[in-house]
Amino acid sequence: MGVLVTGGAGYIGSHMVLALTDAGEDVTVLDNLTTGTRSAVDARAELVEGDIGDSALVRKTLARKNITEVVHFAGSIVVPESVSDPLKYYLNNTAKTRSLIEACVTEGVPRFVFSSTAAVYGSPDQVPVTEDVTLAPMSPYGRSKLMSEWMLQDVSAAHALEYVVLRYFNVAGADPQGRSGQSTKDATHLIKVAVQAALGVRDYMSIFGDDYDTPDGTCIRDYIHVSDLISAHEAALKHLRGGGGSLTANCGYGHGSSVKQVLEAVERVAGKKIDARMDARRPGDPAEIVADATRARQALGWVPTHDDLDEIVSHAYQWESQLSQPAK
Repeated sequence: MGVLVTGGAGYIGSHMVLALTDAGEDVTVLDNLTTGTRSAVDARAELVEGDIGDSALVRKTLARKNITEVVHFAGSIVVPESVSDPLKYYLNNTAKTRSLIEACVTEGVPRFVFSSTAAVYGSPDQVPVTEDVTLAPMSPYGRSKLMSEWMLQDVSAAHALEYVVLRYFNVAGADPQGRSGQSTKDATHLIKVAVQAALGVRDYMSIFGDDYDTPDGTCIRDYIHVSDLISAHEAALKHLRGGGGSLTANCGYGHGSSVKQVLEAVERVAGKKIDARMDARRPGDPAEIVADATRARQALGWVPTHDDLDEIVSHAYQWESQLSQPAK
């Protein structure tokens, strides 16, 4: 009985690996190291360097390690890039996920947890947004993830594969023990970029639009600590292992912060001002999106414990400070 974590050398995946190995699970990581790093993988897990689109490798790994659960993080995640290079996203996020699901069906893997996104909602009419609203993604990124959700629904109806889809809102922060964090080069996550500006890693940062229909004109997002997101994955695994049925659930706190509010939090934590410059809106960015996570709390028993913007920023700042130190 083992767990396969795809994309386990990346930001969120590496935190999942830490949680699973801390719990004594037999963990295998499959990652092509395109954006992930070998050093991010906990030494207690086995790293298989390869691509989820390599069916032979995936099937061999599933069989060799007696995998009973797959937690699928691997994919491409940058919304503006998906607009300029949609085929990359339909390959990495949709076609390769299809290949992975097929391998799971062939090898008899019974349980699957999928990393989806709030981008499937587009710009919703209601906030907070529930899982049952009309889905209208605004970007190829969101559509590529939604297609994978549909595949899981159809495959689960036809085969013995139960799943939980978790729709992430804006993930941020780092492992409170300082063991992992956002390390991807040129990452576009707001809190990471703002922290880098505060530390002098970047000369300045851009605010993409201040004319949205929000109180201060900047986009509002529901920022969730990566550790709370991982606890939702642990709850999803427990749900499936206990015989719970397939479901889709939001992962967020139910309240949002604007870009300017995030910058204020970073400035409080760093004790210095950030050079923030106005820039044009980015394609595919909705004005406001906040989660209604009632289903995750009720159906999965999920209880977040890090719902504090300054705490999220503080952990991100501590991690980024480690990364910015010269190598010894």
